[in-house]
Amino acid sequence: MNERFLREAIDQAFEGMRTGQGGPFGAVIVRDGKIIGRGCNRVTSTNDPTAHAEIVAIREACTNAAHFHLPDAVLYASCEPCPMCLAAIYWAGIQTVYYGADRNDAERIGFGDRFIYDELALPPGARSITMQRMELPEARALFEEWERNGEKVMY
Repeated sequence: MNERFLREAIDQAFEGMRTGQGGPFGAVIVRDGKIIGRGCNRVTSTNDPTAHAEIVAIREACTNAAHFHLPDAVLYASCEPCPMCLAAIYWAGIQTVYYGADRNDAERIGFGDRFIYDELALPPGARSITMQRMELPEARALFEEWERNGEKVMY
């Protein structure tokens, strides 16, 4: 069963790549033996750097599930998820991921994410992107109002 869904993720990657949607990446999300989300990389066709296959599949699965958490779902990806997609998988509450190629395979064809993994390990001030905290009272007030909100939906 797992191989079937991984092959479907790979088919998504082939389809997206061959139709000019983006790079060679695909993903499907499965719940109760049924695919509830599909995605291929659409970065270049949509000019959206976040349109990775896993993100596209998570968005579709959440829409179909009518919820932002997918703890009972499994994600199958043609390649090991990058740091952004891995973070989205955590945010979605997905507990299991199966993947085909790994980050080293992706790096060999020009999709190197190693620098992002390395940057995440650094304190904000040491990263190659300038990151500087600016403390404004409104930022704290925003969180205080959220904290008092009796109707908030936690995620």
